[in-house]
Amino acid sequence: MDLDTLLSFSWHAMVPEFIILGTATLLSLLDLFLPRSFHRKWLGWLGVGSIVAALIFLLTLIGDTPFAILYDTFRLDSFAIAFKLVLLVAAGFVLLLAISYEPKEELTEFRGEFFYLFLVALLGAMIMSSSADLITLFVGLELMTLSSYILVGIRKKHLPSNESAMKYVINGGIATAITLFGMSYLYGIAGTTNILEMAGRLQELTNTQHLFLLALAFLMILAGLAFKIAAAPFHMWTPDVYEGAPIPVTAFLSIISKAAGFILIIRMFITVFYHIPDVSNNSSLLMALQNFLAVLAAVTMIWGNLVALRQTKIKRMLAYSSIAHAGYLLVAVTAFSAFMVETIWFYLTAYLFMTIAVFSLLQLMNIEELKQLSGLSKRAPLLAVALALTMLGLAGIPGTSGFIGKLNIFLGALSTEPTHYLLAVILIATTVISYIYYFKLIIYAFFREANHNFQMSGKKLNGIIISICVMMTVLLGVFPQLAYDFLHQNFLSFYDFLQ
Repeated sequence: MDLDTLLSFSWHAMVPEFIILGTATLLSLLDLFLPRSFHRKWLGWLGVGSIVAALIFLLTLIGDTPFAILYDTFRLDSFAIAFKLVLLVAAGFVLLLAISYEPKEELTEFRGEFFYLFLVALLGAMIMSSSADLITLFVGLELMTLSSYILVGIRKKHLPSNESAMKYVINGGIATAITLFGMSYLYGIAGTTNILEMAGRLQELTNTQHLFLLALAFLMILAGLAFKIAAAPFHMWTPDVYEGAPIPVTAFLSIISKAAGFILIIRMFITVFYHIPDVSNNSSLLMALQNFLAVLAAVTMIWGNLVALRQTKIKRMLAYSSIAHAGYLLVAVTAFSAFMVETIWFYLTAYLFMTIAVFSLLQLMNIEELKQLSGLSKRAPLLAVALALTMLGLAGIPGTSGFIGKLNIFLGALSTEPTHYLLAVILIATTVISYIYYFKLIIYAFFREANHNFQMSGKKLNGIIISICVMMTVLLGVFPQLAYDFLHQNFLSFYDFLQ
């Protein structure tokens, strides 16, 4: 590639990524050379500033005609911009949690490392959003994954953190290998790593043996990505990692990592597998293998909600809750309705605010067990109300954004042909089951006598985070059209990544 070609690219498409990359590099250098007496929290504020800058510039890109650079390996389209907005907003809140994080096991020594490793993980997720090639997609995936491994075990002297990091690395390495193996089949048959070119070439396949190999590739990629989104039975790492990791890292895994996994699923499955004819040539390969997605969604919803009932530690309960929410989102993917992408976008946005709120509450109160919530309404009534609203949102009670998100998924499952009645029934049944463990937190907070005195830390910043997130949970539940109007007015089509 000569200089003229390099300069001819429309690099403004990657300015948000350049901002995050530049800041991560700067933070690593500052952390290396600044004296140990310098408080590393200020590096966190610099990271927050970079996320705000990237978010503002990303908003200026809304309305641009979809285009690709770097030989069609990096695409800027409505799909990428919309999901990057979710990633950046979530990242901003997670960094604020990290800034106010003051656990019993001090993170001060490694706080600088946390900030720039987190930005690298965010950069990987953003690259995945715009990837139009298997190579850039895998680079983004590994940037996020490798950084996540280190973040989970960043408290080097904390044994539960060490254990969770080891489990995460082993399971993650296997999942990555399976995903890459599936992608190798796609490349071997199509002869290209470009996703759109691959879709065009595979669409013309008639060789039955190749179609069976592509079906195998689909199952391998699905298994690998099921690990990323914590779908059962590939969820084994989730409870231990959620419990052992610092709260900001747990929030990152619960929101950003899960969102990135679904971004990858949508790009890969819709672009490639939907356009491959099945053996009978009457439908697409994705539709022929739809039952595998349905089983994965059903098992994930059932297992996540049932096991959550037995948990007494809040972070483990939230881990299984996260598994259940992955199942709900998989219902939307399985149904493949006309408004699938909008439904997933809204659900991830709603889930973002609810999850940040509950983790911020846990961090503020510095509690781990359910029983430690006893009497919260008498000691801190505002926190008890915030906790109740957040739990009602996660449970999907009307008046919250969680209800709107689940309602859209339910309607999507019933609006397609064939209609997914069984998945819709399982969605409703497991949602009702989830009321038991979500309401359990409310019962402890409002109807049990106090038996634990907690010391609040980072009170002001956490209070601001909780207030914003709870307000958005209620606002998007009462006025969901605010989000949908924003989408429909600024993005003409979520499916322009197919062009």
